[in-house]
Amino acid sequence: MTSTGSRVNLEVSTCGETVACPGCGVFSRRIHSRYQRRLSDTAITSREVLIRLRVRRLFCDNAECGRRTFAEQPSGLAGRYARRTTVLQRVLCAVALALGGRPGARMTRHLAATVSRMTLLRQIRALPDPGEVTPRVLGVDDFALRRGHHYGTILIDIETRRPVDVLTDRTAETLAGWLRAHPGVEIVCRDRAGAYAEGVTVGAPDALQVADRWHVWHNLGEAVERVVARHRTCLGAATDIDSDAAPAVVDLPQPPQSSAVSEPSPARTDKWAVRTRERYAAVHTLLGDGVSLRAIGVRLGLARGTVRRFARATSAEELLVNNGTGRRRGLLDEFKPHLHRRWNEGCTNATQLFGEISELGYRGSKKVMLNYLHPFRSTGRISRPAPKPPSVRRVVSWMMSNPARLDPADRQRLDAILATSTELTALAGHVRAFAEMMVDRQGRELERWMAAVDTDNLPALHSFVRGLRRDFDAVTAGLTLPWNSGPVEGHVNRIKMIKRQMFGRAKPDLLRKRILLSD
Repeated sequence: MTSTGSRVNLEVSTCGETVACPGCGVFSRRIHSRYQRRLSDTAITSREVLIRLRVRRLFCDNAECGRRTFAEQPSGLAGRYARRTTVLQRVLCAVALALGGRPGARMTRHLAATVSRMTLLRQIRALPDPGEVTPRVLGVDDFALRRGHHYGTILIDIETRRPVDVLTDRTAETLAGWLRAHPGVEIVCRDRAGAYAEGVTVGAPDALQVADRWHVWHNLGEAVERVVARHRTCLGAATDIDSDAAPAVVDLPQPPQSSAVSEPSPARTDKWAVRTRERYAAVHTLLGDGVSLRAIGVRLGLARGTVRRFARATSAEELLVNNGTGRRRGLLDEFKPHLHRRWNEGCTNATQLFGEISELGYRGSKKVMLNYLHPFRSTGRISRPAPKPPSVRRVVSWMMSNPARLDPADRQRLDAILATSTELTALAGHVRAFAEMMVDRQGRELERWMAAVDTDNLPALHSFVRGLRRDFDAVTAGLTLPWNSGPVEGHVNRIKMIKRQMFGRAKPDLLRKRILLSD
């Protein structure tokens, strides 16, 4: 063994034992010649290791064998024609699967076994696929190969939580073909996508389909949001609670007292609202002329689902789910009450105010605060802003939350809103009943719940119920059995991480290897 700089050289030779011919199996020890192999090995004390291995070439004494000579292969050290030891090869494969090309190449520098990114990618592609396994409980979901353009399908063994296969698209025909080629699947967990439902029905007609509970709950939340949006004028009742709870401030002008019935919020005038109203008018005009939904979509350049949504709406305002109160909070919003109070107390020194809010946790720039306070230097005082009603989505989150875990103040606001509308009260009751049915796994109560919804004037919830009836068996199974698509969603998130590691440039074959073979 010799050491030169950052490299350790090992001089190794094979011993004089007899070796079996790989062609006929006859042992021989008659030497023809010797040659030297160079093998890279794992590092020793952070230094690269190079093995110089002298190997014998021997005669095959079997006259019936097609080989005249053969080279001996050191058992367990390296494969035929390999330039790296088996141990180093396993390390590089693990690095490549975990990190990919460029990140993996950077890591190998610290392992004293530097290789290029293309070498690592070739290592991944050369790995064999895992053995084919037909799971008893199969999870199915799609993932984006290129978001908005191309999608694939990942298949997961729900019981072992390991990926089984990756399909190149998300069509029913591809999934049905895979299921026919792998008979034995008893349960399929999926989302509400119609293509997967059709593919399972065709490819594995005897399998029990289970609709994922999270997706059913998410669909219910979308229906609840549409109902609340139709009654957005009732949301102002929540501001009455805030006005009553707020302490009186003498030196600030008080907002006018709210009446028993909240004033309707002003109509939206942004470009999205204007476009929605124009499309709503155009769709209903064509419907009045007897034009079909498909023909309307062709004329207006809209998808058929969009035309159907406009046709089912009773007014354009029903389609404007976002009432403009749900904007993203700025860095300064949390500290504005403190600025208002200190400004009205007479402290107008910007440096002092900036220091105070910085101590309270403000992480923005001083320029943002100066721009906000600049208009108040001409007025001298900051008037208390009129209370704003909660956003539609915030009210929906209150309805979709467990009442026992809801903040008492939010609970009071929600009760005030529900008191102004019998439809919203009925909606909250249906949501609570569905949540109890889902948590307690009482899928047998689904038909009774849908019948109760049909008796109320809640069109958006009726649309949700129609979707449940089209997928009744799978939804009932999802609300009854313990299986769900949680493991599949976890692997979809892992696929996103793998794609980011490879800068979104991994071809499907390389991505498939990393999905199936990574730990």
